[in-house]
Amino acid sequence: MNFSSYLEEVDRDNLMKYTKNISRNVRLSGSKEEKEIFEYVNDLLTSFGYKTLFYTRPSLISLPESATLEVDGTYYECITHSMGKSTDQTMESSIIYVGEGDEESLKTKLKGGEVLLVDGIAIPAIVKLAEKYKASGLIFINAEYTHEMIISTNWGNPDIYNKNDYPDLPVVSINYYDGEKIKKQLLKSSKARCQMTTNVRTEWRDIPTLIAEYKGNIEPEKFVLFSGHIDSWHYGAMDNGTANATMIEIARILSDLKPELKRSVRFAFWSGHSHGRYSGSTLYGDENWQDIHDNCVTHVNIDSVGAKNANVLTEGNTMQETKPVIKEAVKSITGEIFEGSRYGRSGDQSFWIHGVPSILMGLSEQEPSDTPAMKAFSKLFGDGKGGGFGWWWHTTEDTLDKISPSYLERDCKIYLSIILNLGMSEYLQTKPSNAIEEIEIHVEKYLRLRPSHPGLNKALNLVQELKPLINEFEESKITKTIKSKTYNSMSQRISRALIRVNYVEEDSFRNDKAVGKAPLPLLSYALDYESASSDEKFILDTTLLRNSNKFNYTLNNLIRDLNEYLKGEK
Repeated sequence: MNFSSYLEEVDRDNLMKYTKNISRNVRLSGSKEEKEIFEYVNDLLTSFGYKTLFYTRPSLISLPESATLEVDGTYYECITHSMGKSTDQTMESSIIYVGEGDEESLKTKLKGGEVLLVDGIAIPAIVKLAEKYKASGLIFINAEYTHEMIISTNWGNPDIYNKNDYPDLPVVSINYYDGEKIKKQLLKSSKARCQMTTNVRTEWRDIPTLIAEYKGNIEPEKFVLFSGHIDSWHYGAMDNGTANATMIEIARILSDLKPELKRSVRFAFWSGHSHGRYSGSTLYGDENWQDIHDNCVTHVNIDSVGAKNANVLTEGNTMQETKPVIKEAVKSITGEIFEGSRYGRSGDQSFWIHGVPSILMGLSEQEPSDTPAMKAFSKLFGDGKGGGFGWWWHTTEDTLDKISPSYLERDCKIYLSIILNLGMSEYLQTKPSNAIEEIEIHVEKYLRLRPSHPGLNKALNLVQELKPLINEFEESKITKTIKSKTYNSMSQRISRALIRVNYVEEDSFRNDKAVGKAPLPLLSYALDYESASSDEKFILDTTLLRNSNKFNYTLNNLIRDLNEYLKGEK
C-alpha cells in the first residue's frame, strides 16, 4: 500500500514539542508529576476530537530511594532497584567476584552468605540464582553510568499464588570504573568485606491508564492496540517521551486526515511499566480479557525511538508472523531490510496469553560496540546485533539532547505506516506460515536432544500435518477465494493457538514470569536433558510428557478447525 500522503503529514516540530513537554517531569508511577503528563496527553487527544477513557487502578509500585556501599573502608556510589529488599540495618558480609553470574560459577564459588560481585545490568534471573545459592546480597557492575532496573520476576500485580515471590536480599549497582577498583581490591585480599544498605519504598499506589480509539468503518469492534508507557526513570526523554510523542502525532494525523480504516486503532498509554513490572498493561489485559481475546488483531508497542545515532533499524523485536509488516514499512521508508529478533520476556508484552500477535517494542538502536554499556545491553536487546537504546538508557542522562529530530520523524513514519497497513488491509497481515516454520525448527531441535520421547515425536508429527494446512489457508487470501471477514476470523484463531505454544508456558489467564524463556517453553525442558542426572531425567521426561500433551492438544484442535474451514471453502 502507498501511504505517502499520510507520511508527509508527520511533523518533526510537533514531535519535538510533545517530547519536550512530556520530559519536563520525572514521571514515577503513581506520582503527581506523572499524572500531570497524563493530563497533558489527555488534553491533546481531546483537542484532536477523541473521546478518552482516563482512570486509575491500584498497583504495587516500587521506588528505589537510597543505597550505600563500602568495601574494606572505601565508599562507592551506588543505586538500588525496584522490588529489591530494604535493609533494616547495615548488612556486612564477605564479597566474591562471580563474573557474569552464571549458575556454574555460583555453584562452584559460593559457599553461602557472601555478597556477589557480578558483571552486567541487574536482572531478575541472576537475583533468583543468587537466592537459590544462599547469597546475602548482590553488587552489579554496570557501565559508565548505573542503570535503573526492576528485579522482580512477577509480571504485573501479585496475586495469591506469587505474593511472596519477591527478592529477599539487598541489591545494588555500581559503575564500571568502581567495579574494576573492587575487583583489584579482591585480588589483594581474599578476605575483603563489604557493608551495604538499601532503601526501597514498595507500596500500593493508584496509577493512571489513558485510552483513546479511532474507529474503523467495516469491523469497528476489531482493533489494533497501539501502546506505550508514560512513566519514566528520571526525565525519560527517549524512554519513553519520544514514543509518547509518536503516538500523539499519529493520533493527530488520523484525526486530521480521517483515513477510512476497516478496523479500529486503540491508543493505550500505560503507567507501572518501570516501577511495577508492566502492571498497567497487565491490569488492562486482566480487566478486558474477553475483548482483547476476541477482537484485538495485533499489539503494536513503542518504546525509546528517535535517539541520536540510532542507525540500526533491522533488529527490532517481532514475531515471525508479524515480521513482513515491519519489513515492508522499514524498506519503503528507509530502503533497509528488516531482519528482526525474537522477543525476550520484557516490555509491555502482556497480551501473549490472549494469543495476540505482537509487533516491536523499540525500533531503532545504536551501532554495536565494545563499550561496557553495549556489552551489557547485548544481553537485553534483540540478538546482540544492535547496540541497544543508548548508554543513557535508564540513567539520569536520558534528556532531550539525546534525541535526533530527523530520526524521530523517520521512526514515526515507520510506525504510522505499520498502523495504517494493519488498519486498512482487507485481509489481516499476519503470516502464520512463518510461525509454524519457526515452531518446527525448535521441535526438531528438542527431539534431537530426546529422540525417543513420545510426546515430542507426536508434536513433530502434528506440526508437519499443520504446515500444509496453514499454507493452503494463506493461499486462500492470495487468490481471494474467501471473504475477508471469514479469513480474518480464522486467522485470529490460528494466531491464538500458535502464540500460545510458541511463547507461553502458563495458561491463558496468568502471565509468565519476567525471565528469559527458550522458544516453545512447554517443550524447552528438553534442553536440560543432557546435563541431568538419571533421576532428574525421569522427572524431565514426566514434565515433557505432560507439557507435550498440552502442546499437542492445542495443535490437534487447530488442525481440526483448519480442516473444517478449508473443507467449507472448497
